[in-house]
Amino acid sequence: MINASSSFAASAGCSRTAARQAQILDAAAQCFREYGFHGASIARISQRTGMSAGHIYHYFENKEAIIAAIVERDLERLVVVWAELRASQDVRETMIRLSKDSVKDVTDVTTAGLRIEILSEAVRNKEIARVVQAADCCCMASLAQTMRIARQAGGKHDDEETLAAMTEIIAAMFEGLMVRAIRNPNVDREHMAMMIQRVMRRIIASPDWGAMA
Repeated sequence: MINASSSFAASAGCSRTAARQAQILDAAAQCFREYGFHGASIARISQRTGMSAGHIYHYFENKEAIIAAIVERDLERLVVVWAELRASQDVRETMIRLSKDSVKDVTDVTTAGLRIEILSEAVRNKEIARVVQAADCCCMASLAQTMRIARQAGGKHDDEETLAAMTEIIAAMFEGLMVRAIRNPNVDREHMAMMIQRVMRRIIASPDWGAMA
């Protein structure tokens, strides 16, 4: 027989753990943006959360583990979005419509600053590089799957190389916008989003790319 009180206690414990971890990740993200990876010490994160350093180490082994969790949280959100998109009745139009929200997301200076800081650390830190590259591999696979469905709905059938190239171009376009948000924080995001939607429509609805070579 299942002990209801024990099950409730376990569930409450998991919720508290998740809440504590989220609190640490949010505080760490702020510190990474403000001080950089090396300037954002556990002591600073501890001060921001109001937790002791020992309490933080209870949840995360080190700063690399914290960054890994931040990257994983971001990836989980994207994978859910792609899955919901693929479940829509019109994948192509939904993908084009949501690209407007994606522009606003990647050009948010706060978000862009954190992602660029993590990428910068990945250049120097092999462990962070491994985390970032693994997340990118998963994200690109999900995007490619979505692109395949959207293209096939329009009667387009692409080989794996062409599909991979298209997804890389889309990723490069949005990651480029992230950099532009830092260089030009006054960019007209609404107009930019409209232009990106046009570009996405051309990419998704274009003739077979292999035949255009």
